[in-house]
Amino acid sequence: MRALLQRVTHASVSVEGEVIGEIRAGLTIFVCAMPDDSPETAQALALKISKLRLFKDEAGKMNLSLAQTGGAALVVSQFTLAADTSRGTRPGFSYAAKPEQAEALYLGFAQALRDLDVPVQTGRFGADMSVALVNDGPVTIWLDTAA
Repeated sequence: MRALLQRVTHASVSVEGEVIGEIRAGLTIFVCAMPDDSPETAQALALKISKLRLFKDEAGKMNLSLAQTGGAALVVSQFTLAADTSRGTRPGFSYAAKPEQAEALYLGFAQALRDLDVPVQTGRFGADMSVALVNDGPVTIWLDTAA
């Protein structure tokens, strides 16, 4: 799986003008399932993200995890993280998992975070979504379980 994390002061996702997910301080996590991913991949990624020390402690150092701060996660499916830009000017997306597999892994990832006591809001798989966020720091981290 691939994930792009952004530490945020607040974030929301809307579909057709209606806010369907919203968080205060925490992480916006754009996630993309790849063909070789499994439910175990999704669980391992959720565990890693829950423990990443991306939040400031009292000394201003990034020493605290999402779980330690009580922050929330806004999880948004984003197949474009699998973009192949090696040829021409139009990205290809054949490296992304097929929709049925991708949706199950996306939902499993969000549930794995919930199982780790992280409050989770989500987007809507396959929908044309609008995401609004304020990146805090800015802090943006790229994760790829295949790497």
